[in-house]
Amino acid sequence: MNLYPLKFNPILKERLWGGTKLKDVLGKPIENDITGESWELSAVKGDVSIVANGDFTGTSLQELINKYPEELLGKSVYSRFGKEFPILIKFIDAKQDLSIQLHPNDELAKKRHDSFGKTEMWYIMDADKGAELIVGFNKDVTKEEYAKSIEDDTLLDLLNYESVKEGDTFFINTGKMHAIGAGVLLAEIQQTSDITYRVFDFNRRDKDGNLRELHTDLALDAIDYTKKDDFKVKYSDNLDSVNTMVSCPYFNTNILNLTKNMELDVEKRDSFTIFMCVGGQATISNEYGSVSIRKGETTLVPAQSKNLNIITTSAKLLEVTI
Repeated sequence: MNLYPLKFNPILKERLWGGTKLKDVLGKPIENDITGESWELSAVKGDVSIVANGDFTGTSLQELINKYPEELLGKSVYSRFGKEFPILIKFIDAKQDLSIQLHPNDELAKKRHDSFGKTEMWYIMDADKGAELIVGFNKDVTKEEYAKSIEDDTLLDLLNYESVKEGDTFFINTGKMHAIGAGVLLAEIQQTSDITYRVFDFNRRDKDGNLRELHTDLALDAIDYTKKDDFKVKYSDNLDSVNTMVSCPYFNTNILNLTKNMELDVEKRDSFTIFMCVGGQATISNEYGSVSIRKGETTLVPAQSKNLNIITTSAKLLEVTI
């Protein structure tokens, strides 16, 4: 089958902490002023992406995987994950602080929820002055110390705060306490999983006046209590090159900061390729078709592609593979 680069309709999510940057900065068709997430590429049940370009318009990502698993995913990806798409791609706008949370590892998630864990990374696209993230603890803590901080409402005193600016990148492995702070717009790449343990939500109430559900007990055995400085990603940002950002068992991410056209030989990649446009615009083509993307848009290039051509005079792309 001739599978061309695919573009999908964004799946927009209203969130208590959301804002309007998905529209104001990225041009998304939001319908309210608390839109927090745009799911760009998803095969999560109930939220499966629908193709928005070419002959497959109106077809779901899952339908395409079911019909063309090796051609779309790659043989090695299909043998490892079956017909489950292993990556979830989002843009996130935090007008307010997100809840402080963490995600279980694969082993615990499988045992408790029959799910994958949730390793993720963030690329900061826009940040208000003074915007911060919470990532990890500011010292080694014990399980007992942590539990007491929840009881005493002093958890925030144990957490590590990171000031952020555009281009900053963070790798959030499982078990690490984290939260996106107010004023941050980012691209998120993660394992396909929606298993989140929320441990603190600033005592906020939803639109019906209810406190949000917390998962304090579940989190106790999932947390990494040690202070680690392993989350800030250092990477080269050389022009017109493929620069490695993150390489982990669940995904590989590069950044391409382009001022001119680029050709990529992907015949031996044996994986689909995702491009998230985080600046400028580009047209991406394989042997079977092309797609144009601009800042805030995403494309999925099927694994059967052999050569990719990127046509641009100015584009910043995150390239994601397995």
